Amino acid sequence: MKITKLLPLAAAAIALPSLGLAQDAAPTFDEIGPYIMTTLLFCMAGFLVFFMAAGFAMLEGGLVRSKNVTMQMTKNIALYSIAAIMYWLIGFNLMYPGDFNGYVGSFFVPTVLDPVGVAAADAALDYASIGSDFFFQLVFVAATASIVSGALAERIKLWPFLIFVVVLTGVMYPISGSWQWGGGWLSEMGFSDFAGSTVVHSVGGWAALAGAIVLGPRLGKYKDGKVNPMPGSNLALATLGTFILWLGWFGFNGGSQLAMGTVGDVSDVSRIFANTNMAAAAGAVTALILTQVLYKKPDLTMVLNGALAGLVSITASPLDPSLFGALWIGAVGGVIVVFTVPLLDKFKIDDVVGAIPVHLFAGIWGTIAVVFYQEGASLMTQLIGIAAYGIFTFVASLVVWFILKAVMGIRVSEEDEINGLDMSEMGMEAYPEFSKG
Repeated sequence: MKITKLLPLAAAAIALPSLGLAQDAAPTFDEIGPYIMTTLLFCMAGFLVFFMAAGFAMLEGGLVRSKNVTMQMTKNIALYSIAAIMYWLIGFNLMYPGDFNGYVGSFFVPTVLDPVGVAAADAALDYASIGSDFFFQLVFVAATASIVSGALAERIKLWPFLIFVVVLTGVMYPISGSWQWGGGWLSEMGFSDFAGSTVVHSVGGWAALAGAIVLGPRLGKYKDGKVNPMPGSNLALATLGTFILWLGWFGFNGGSQLAMGTVGDVSDVSRIFANTNMAAAAGAVTALILTQVLYKKPDLTMVLNGALAGLVSITASPLDPSLFGALWIGAVGGVIVVFTVPLLDKFKIDDVVGAIPVHLFAGIWGTIAVVFYQEGASLMTQLIGIAAYGIFTFVASLVVWFILKAVMGIRVSEEDEINGLDMSEMGMEAYPEFSKG
């Protein structure tokens, strides 16, 4: 064999030891696997929760009258976009400040992502990438703002509503969220809210309740001591929106496991999926049966909200219950919706889509239900957390709504409300052929 053919073999032989050293130095999958899998969980769960924005838009678009649909679509895409910017600029690091006094973190600390091509040695291998964590938490705050949008539909001006969204997503939600998920005083006390029955849903419900009180009911909703129904424009669209929200909830609750690097974590995510689905189904069936018994005919809008109330109810503790536990927790959520929707009407609080019964009342119930299955959970601690979020969010929201009302007005004129917000606020209609004849 010629010497020239031996040279490559010799070079390869010399390189083998160094190649072995390089392989030994590289992190194993046991080291980087949890980081990779948890980052993947956040990305997948995040885009499922993002799709809930479409669910909220379709649900609201179907439950408002046709003359207000364009306005609802505009509000939903705008509020998500505003939430994304505000959570980057202020919210994320205000909500997760690390070491802080337990009540309020640092303002105006924009989020900074991991470097491009970050090395394993420089990554948080015990958790996930900053980008995935930021995105996953962001879609939650957008869901909170969507709750307010539906309740105040058909009579609120666009720009005052969007200014409220700026305050809610940039300041209010992150501050209260830090008390529990950011390691604040409620977390230290032992308050438990796995995926946000209170942190997300009741916060949106309290903000919506404050807005509905300040804003007042729609024209003609309550007249001569009677409640006048105002049917939505498209129940098929509302049903589609509910199914989209149901789908997105698997990411909402499943992603809140916050880990997917072990057999136990992945198994727990699947358990959360199953319990989440069971609670939604139980809420829907309960509302179906109850409306048949009470009104002699099933009410589709109640059934849709029954499913959503079941989802909200299980969100505070989707891991611990058995499937039967998830069933009865969700079923109670369905009962809550059927009885609290007319209760609000008695107080002349006009909630167009039923957001307050679904997200506030069922959220409170779900947070209380934690004590039935979670070892060590304290009813008193849960009630303290519920009260803290309620007082802070309701009072802060009232202040913001009253300021907006005094400075720029929050409600459209009677003429504009009668003609519809699509034309008065947007100058375009969702269904122009209907009005043209």
